[in-house]
This record gives sequence, structure tokens and C-alpha cells, in this order.
Amino acid sequence: MEPITHFLTGACIGRAGLNRKTAYATVAAALAAELGDIDILWSLAGPVDSLKHHRGITHTLLAAPLLAAAVVGMVWLYHRWHTSRRKPEKKPQPVHWGWLYATCLLAALSHLLLDWTNNYGVRPFFPFNPRWYAGSFVFIAEPVLWLLFALAFLMPWLLGLADQEIGARKNKFVGQGWAIFALTGMVLLWCWRWTAHAEAEDLVRHAGIANAPINRVAIEPYPVNPFRWHAIVDTPEFYRLAEVNTRTEAVESDDRADLLYKPATTPAVEVAKRSALGQVYLDWGSWAVVRDLGPLPVEGLQTPALPPGRAWTTVQLTDLRFTYNFLGQSGMAQRAPLTGWVYVVDGREVAAEGMGHKEQH
Repeated sequence: MEPITHFLTGACIGRAGLNRKTAYATVAAALAAELGDIDILWSLAGPVDSLKHHRGITHTLLAAPLLAAAVVGMVWLYHRWHTSRRKPEKKPQPVHWGWLYATCLLAALSHLLLDWTNNYGVRPFFPFNPRWYAGSFVFIAEPVLWLLFALAFLMPWLLGLADQEIGARKNKFVGQGWAIFALTGMVLLWCWRWTAHAEAEDLVRHAGIANAPINRVAIEPYPVNPFRWHAIVDTPEFYRLAEVNTRTEAVESDDRADLLYKPATTPAVEVAKRSALGQVYLDWGSWAVVRDLGPLPVEGLQTPALPPGRAWTTVQLTDLRFTYNFLGQSGMAQRAPLTGWVYVVDGREVAAEGMGHKEQH
């Protein structure tokens, strides 16, 4: 999920009652819930390294206790600095470090759970098991969750203003009920979407849109609308795309626009698969498609300067899980996210590789 959801989930975990056990629970939980995304620093090494390490070791069950300990360490340093500057007459809420660590660990684990719900996936058992797991039933940015969290943090503030007007006694721990409400609402939304995801797959398998043996089916989510899904059907010779509405039980697929024949495997494609990008991409891309596009220049990648008699070609790597217009109409997206490119010279060697508009140096 995107950072906002991670931060607010962690904050709700802290405010759901753990902040009554120890000081710093809410802020520490918010930090621990997002710290796993520190792997974004790998983007400084280039797009291939970024893809290789994104949702890597920091998104594992092995790393979660260490990330929790790191947050507790940061809080401990702040606590020492803060207490050295605090006036003696002030008595702050005590810090129970065991409870604080447990809070941070729970928040760090929530990061793995949230990321598993979308279609990018996580490898929670890495490095012992490199397999990717993806629930694919919640979009990576879900406004419904934002609404739940907005209520969880705005309502206590609004009710606090009302209490000030009538002179009610100030409650030190506000928002516990609303935090529990938001977390419960998130779990109920997951259950609803999980059920709808299974229903959408069943509809696709029985719709007869492939007219060929089905190897596998992927169901991808749209934001906001829990009834709308994008389907990918894999057959021996082609992929068939479809739009599914679980409320009306409709499965729509265009015979021309939604039929994608599997591309031929050329020598350039084989070279691209063995490149640094190709190995990383195929390890992660469970619905990867590799195409030889010919000498097609790509924005952001410098075309090879070759002497006469030599030729280059462009190999494109896409993952069908991200090629649909999730923010617009049905059909293939014009610029699919997470697209990779490899320039191959003479069908034998890699000249350049990158993702999006960034070249790996």
C-alpha cells in the first residue's frame, strides 16, 4: 500500500489502546508501520536495483522484529534527550519498553499484511523462500480506507471541540473507539473484497470467454468500487482480458481489443531475459510478457551508437497485472507502470536496460 495507509494504520494500532500501556505508542507504531519502505533508498542505485530490492528483505518476517527494535531505539534516544530538557515538576506518562516493542512489532507486521492485500505482492519468508504472495483484492491506493482513517482522527478532534464548549472533563486518551472502528472497518472491507475476488474468478472461469483450455486466471482490483474487477485469462496461445462486475454478474471482453497473442521468442528476447533486468523482472513478474519490438527508441534510454553492419532491437517487459486502466475506462493502459526495456545488439549482447524513463547505469 501507499505510505499514507501504512502510517495511519500504525497510528490507529497505537491509539486502539496500546497508548494506555506506554508513552510514545502512537508515534512509534506509525513509524514502525512505514519503516519497511526504507528500501526505497535502493532507487538511488538505479531502476533495476530498485525493482530487485523493492519489498525485499525489509518486507519479511525475519526483518519485522529488527525494524521494531530500530524504532524503539530511535524513541529511546529521543526520550533521553527529551527527559534531559524537561522541567523536574512535570510528570510524563511512563515508558514501558516491553509494551512499546510489542506495539512496534505489531505495526511492522501490519505493513506486510497490507502489502500482501494488493497485487504487487510480498515475499514474507525471504530469503528462505523467495516465492511472491499477493492477495490482489485491494488496490494499492484505496480511498475507502482513507475515509475510515479520516473519521478515526477527525471525529475525536471534533468531539473534543464540543467538549470544550460544554466544559466537559478532558480525556487524556482520546480516539480509542474511533481507532478500533477504523481497523475493524478495514478488516471488514478486506473480507468483502476477498469474497468478491473469489466470486469474480468463478464468473470468469464459467463465462466461456477463452474458447480454449485455461491455464490460470488473475483477478485484479479497482479502487473504491468493490464490485468491479479486471480479469486476465492465460491459455496456451493467448491471453484474454475481461471486465467483471460481481453485482450484475457481467463478464465483458472484446474479441479484438482484449485478445493478446503470446509473442514469439526471438534471440533478442532470450538475451533480454538473461540480462540483469530480465532476471529480476521474471522473478517478480508472475504475469510477465516479453516482446521484441524491433529498433524502437525508448524515452530515457540512449540508443546504441553502432558501426555499419550491426543492428539493435528493443525488448519490452511488462506485467499484465498492471496494464489495465485502473483509473479510467476498461482496456489496456497506454503507459503501463513497471514496464522494463532492454536494448539488445545483434541478438547477442545488452546495450542498455532500464524501467520507465530511467536507465540503469
